[in-house]
Amino acid sequence: MCWKLFPRESNHSTEVIDGTGISPFKGSQNSLSLFADGDLYVAAPLYNDGTLLQFRRKSEQRTSVWMHDQWVSGPTFISSFLAKRRNDPLNEKIYVLFREKNSDTSPEADPWISRVARVCKVDEGGPKQLLQNIWTSFLKARLVCGIPRESLYFNRLQDVYIQHADDWRDSRVYALFSSGWNSTAVCIYSLAELDIVFENSTFKGYSEAIPTPRPGTCVKQSSSIPISTLQIIKDHPEMKEWIHPIQKDTPFFTSSKNFTKIAVDRVQASDDSKHSVLLLATDDGVIVKILEDGSKAFIISETHLCNGSAPVHSMKLDSEKRKLFVGYPGQISVLDLQRCQDYNASCEECVLSRDPYCAWTEQGCTSQTKGGIQNIADGLTRVCHQKSGGRLRRDVQQASTAPLRIQLSVPTGIPFYLSCPVESNHATYKWEHDQKIMPCQQTQTECLLLIPTMTTDIHGNYKCTSHELDYTKTVREYQLSNDASKDASKVASNNAFNDAFKLRAQDWVMAAFVTSAFYQLSL
Repeated sequence: MCWKLFPRESNHSTEVIDGTGISPFKGSQNSLSLFADGDLYVAAPLYNDGTLLQFRRKSEQRTSVWMHDQWVSGPTFISSFLAKRRNDPLNEKIYVLFREKNSDTSPEADPWISRVARVCKVDEGGPKQLLQNIWTSFLKARLVCGIPRESLYFNRLQDVYIQHADDWRDSRVYALFSSGWNSTAVCIYSLAELDIVFENSTFKGYSEAIPTPRPGTCVKQSSSIPISTLQIIKDHPEMKEWIHPIQKDTPFFTSSKNFTKIAVDRVQASDDSKHSVLLLATDDGVIVKILEDGSKAFIISETHLCNGSAPVHSMKLDSEKRKLFVGYPGQISVLDLQRCQDYNASCEECVLSRDPYCAWTEQGCTSQTKGGIQNIADGLTRVCHQKSGGRLRRDVQQASTAPLRIQLSVPTGIPFYLSCPVESNHATYKWEHDQKIMPCQQTQTECLLLIPTMTTDIHGNYKCTSHELDYTKTVREYQLSNDASKDASKVASNNAFNDAFKLRAQDWVMAAFVTSAFYQLSL
């Protein structure tokens, strides 16, 4: 049952409403709800066992309208929304996104298929002869996300975010999909192009002349729609044409990570341009911030809010406060989307982040973007050196960017390694010694240099540098000198260091190195 809550007024009494068909019997059962213009649109099972899951309108003032039993098969409803048409309220529609069981049962077919359906907001159901109290405008179409030239599709819709616009035709649907091969993808759809399919496609399984009004047309008195039109809605509600994303040949973003939730913010940059920022959550609790750069995805950052690994159950965006509320099992965490302190080392690093929430100002890298230095378009740091008002734009207080310099005494005759932190996954890293360039062995967090055997001629200065776009930086510098008082046998006895290094380097070092003793003196 559902409880109707009133403001704290003495003239209201508690009212209990039957929740059948409005809310699920169990929290584990699939359901969704949408409150639009005074009416409640819901999908919830009618029975305790979770069966007869339908999308319907429940209203005290209007006719309650249902789906026909044969229109969907084993659906999992993901999202629904109303597309407002301020100058054309008659044609306002409710859209429903879901996945259902695939009717193609061949071994190579995915068991699931993703759909988008729509109904007219003015729909009151059909006449007594056909579709009485049942949607007379229900149409559905396949939602495609994949690489058509390779017949590779992400068929399992997981989550949806709607970016509404003043003109409904400019609204966008950001859809997150998974696949049967442990990959996920994001595809972006234009609501205008989506509607073109519903307005122009033929009907799957129907080859005769299409009657007037066309099935799916919004009619103020839906009970007056001709039987010939209603019969097509009842028997052939699926569009023959598929709905493709804006970028038709490939998804906007793909990953081997298992993303489960999506939200999209719209951010105004310092030059007043607007940018979309995607916020994706993985099944182990990581939040990934991605810039929509035309047809390309640029990963800005990855943040782990929850201690340990925990799935994200829900995600709510507060665009006004620039906060993302993330629901984990047993807790709610808040992510500040304006984490500009992460790029506060220099103007160059602030600009390289390409984070629309942040700009370089006299206070460093801050969320006060108006008048600040940004380059969201390509991230090139030359903007930090352009003159403005007779002085360099970067001539503001900033943190020291001097690299960490470490002096070490290392005996000859032993294997050795140097480490350097990976500060940006977009940069390339290398080591320099005596004007020689040496590649690094890179892990997720470190760039390592392996020295098989220390000799007197390879002591000296070592620099780890990063290169990203037009910016090169020395990240760490070592000065290695010989310590004759220590011999290899003493080094080999340092088992604690040896064990720690094995854990760090187990994925890339040779077996001979793993079993050898590695040693590094601390300051």
